[in-house]
Amino acid sequence: MKSSKIVLSFTFLVFTLLVSAQKQEKVSIESLLNEMVDREAVASFPITNFKLKQSSSYNRASKTPTDTVGWFNNHDFNKEEKEEDHNYIRTEETNGKKEWVLMDHVGPGAIVRTWMPFLSAGEPNTDIIIKIYLDGSDEPVLEGNMLGLLDGTGLIPYPLAHQSLRSSVSFFPIPYAKGCKITTSEKPFFFQFTYRSYDDFTPIKTFTKADFDKALPLTKKVGNLLLNPKSTDVGETVTLSGKIGSKKEKSVTLTAGNAAIKELTLKLDDYKNPEVTRTVVLKIEFDGEQTVWCPIGDFFGAGIGLNPVEGWYSSVAEDGTMTSRWVMPYQKSGKISVVNLGKKSIEVDLKATVGTWKWDADSMCFNAAWNGQYPVPTRPFSDWNYVTLKGRGVYVGDALTVMNPVKRWWGEGDEKIYVDNEDFPSIFGTGTEDYYAYSWGGKSTDFYEHPFHAQPRSNIYNKLNRKPKNIKGKNTSGYSTETRTRALDVMPFSSSLKLDMEVWSWTDCEMGYGVGVYWYGDKQTISNRVPNEKEVLNVPPLPKNFPNNEK
Repeated sequence: MKSSKIVLSFTFLVFTLLVSAQKQEKVSIESLLNEMVDREAVASFPITNFKLKQSSSYNRASKTPTDTVGWFNNHDFNKEEKEEDHNYIRTEETNGKKEWVLMDHVGPGAIVRTWMPFLSAGEPNTDIIIKIYLDGSDEPVLEGNMLGLLDGTGLIPYPLAHQSLRSSVSFFPIPYAKGCKITTSEKPFFFQFTYRSYDDFTPIKTFTKADFDKALPLTKKVGNLLLNPKSTDVGETVTLSGKIGSKKEKSVTLTAGNAAIKELTLKLDDYKNPEVTRTVVLKIEFDGEQTVWCPIGDFFGAGIGLNPVEGWYSSVAEDGTMTSRWVMPYQKSGKISVVNLGKKSIEVDLKATVGTWKWDADSMCFNAAWNGQYPVPTRPFSDWNYVTLKGRGVYVGDALTVMNPVKRWWGEGDEKIYVDNEDFPSIFGTGTEDYYAYSWGGKSTDFYEHPFHAQPRSNIYNKLNRKPKNIKGKNTSGYSTETRTRALDVMPFSSSLKLDMEVWSWTDCEMGYGVGVYWYGDKQTISNRVPNEKEVLNVPPLPKNFPNNEK
């Protein structure tokens, strides 16, 4: 009798999953491309359930935080001849030729981000061939040069794929119904393949070259939207302007009832003063709960100082105008405040466009928080926590600003992201700069931007000062800001999320860390980040004898 009940229960579960799958829109190239540019979609918990996972060349000696030697081992590439030292899955032989397996996911999914660096800091000089096999096929659906296939110069057009600083990066979605295997023709170097792992029975139309060709007009349209994000002019305009004294704040109340901030712009009179972007804080309350408390430089992704940058979700213009395009829904009420923690008065000009929103069970509140610390010792090696969240939500981005007091490279540390109380992180990266989609950080000290990630500042490089004459050779001292916002690679979590970044510098020194983090969550979802005025005012000083161009 017991076995019959088990069979009936299992049959009912399968039936329920099949009925649920039938109600879902089939995942396809087109559906994912449309989702990529749908800012409202990210403000609701995903209807089609998935977990974000990653296959990378992280050091396999990293097994547990209690083993501090192995956990912080920095060997994230494959140069050893011994098989036990490799950072890939296995080797296979196909038609008499050896292939190295980098990813092997069984089940429905979609590749949503790929990252691979140049094999040296110079030119993208590799003959390695990458192959992508889907649904158990013996023939690859995509095949080509490991970098050229996925850097915007080959099959996938810019900006869906592009050359970052010494890296090949692609955000083009590659869905599959049964499984995905990725191989290379030679031993790989560093790599990251980020993918969605969908629930069983999720309806998915597997990527084909014919479907890719058919979707090219949509691909072009999405690319144009990403490169030319439009301002939102539909809705009620709410403004806040005037002088805010030292240690004071001004607020404006938003439209009552179901609504959402669709766009927010902010400009200060003293925007060229680098301290202003850290000491002026944006504070937002929705339905009586404060969900945003973040210095403006970190909120808009520019870091410390005027560092112009253009992204899909936020922008900073050369005239100091800062724009956020995150959709921020609420049920009943909202209030925006600007807090001046600095020593001088500031003139503020803020405008919010508030549009319609239909709140339902999957709607979530937008959150932005900040964590900062100075000094941060680089020895012993450690994991520095961006944020820890409890509850249900979707993690959507961050902006890291560091102050490095020495010339040598600071960003060897790996991201380690734990979802839903994992014992081992499902996202384990290969370097801080890799997380922000570039590579060879010690030499990639130039400005770059892309709709989903950027380096608005490194040393004294930014959009306004790309090639300073007074810096010679490799020098990563001073401030650096790295941003990453997520579209198809958002990270849903049902009960918890924890994001740590290794502090791994080549030099024993004391750094400064500050990070703005962004997520959507239920009203019951909580974080370990609380307003910290003392640390906001603890702005890390620039190194002595640093050639400062702030004035």
